Amino acid sequence: MKTIYKSPEGKKKIIEMYDKLYNKLDRNFESIFVPTRFGQTHILAGGNPQADPLICFHGGNVVNPITLKWFEPLAEHYRLYAPDTIGHPGKSDEVRLHPKSDEYAQWVCDIMDGLGISQAKFIGPSYGGGILIRLAAYAPERIEKAVLLVPSGIAGGKMTNMLHKILLPLTLYKLFPTEKNLIRASQAMFDAEIDADLLLQIKYVYDYVKLETVFPSYATKEELSNYQAPTLLFAAENDVFFPAKDVIPRAKEVFPSLTKAITLEGACHYQNDRALTMIMKEIELFFA
Repeated sequence: MKTIYKSPEGKKKIIEMYDKLYNKLDRNFESIFVPTRFGQTHILAGGNPQADPLICFHGGNVVNPITLKWFEPLAEHYRLYAPDTIGHPGKSDEVRLHPKSDEYAQWVCDIMDGLGISQAKFIGPSYGGGILIRLAAYAPERIEKAVLLVPSGIAGGKMTNMLHKILLPLTLYKLFPTEKNLIRASQAMFDAEIDADLLLQIKYVYDYVKLETVFPSYATKEELSNYQAPTLLFAAENDVFFPAKDVIPRAKEVFPSLTKAITLEGACHYQNDRALTMIMKEIELFFA
């Protein structure tokens, strides 16, 4: 069987990191599995089972509890479902989907059907934003409202910038795996000091995971022509992957129902605590 991990020991370390971060969540989330046409999907579910459903994806090549930590306060008002993206580090099956096809959208529909959900609110950060946009193109009726946070799937930054700030430092880290080189390979994604747990998770992913390097395809105006759900977009000014100056203008072109677009000034791909506080307030107002 194909695996996304470089070794069984590496997979074990990733799962140990997953559980460590899961145990740091402030709220209780139960662990459930839902079958899909692509394999088993692990989901963390919390909040009132009778409340409206909210599905939160996570970023690419990271474990689910990192992103869930940002959004877990929303479980106070919603039934929050956070799936481990299939084919990415976590507890779902290790089946890599084709990000430029409809497969991720079909995967989400299978999850919703398995949970008995016809329509939901969604949050899609980074790679998860690209997954959400694929769903908007494939099955727009499944989305009640959508939040896109520094999303893939709209526009990207210059390849030369990513090469200089991410790929070359990552190559240097792989050749000489010191903490200094690890920080150098990660720093461009952050506008503040990197949290120790997050830095260790990045190290484990670099060391033990066969990275997913292909992003979901850019949305077109034509494929989103039937998408009518209110949509809130956040894009970071200094995002090395998806800079606001490229993402927001194109989002205004292709999304027929873009409610609000916010530039996170001075921010990078990962937001600091101050930015996250503002983001959560905007999300709560938008969903309410």
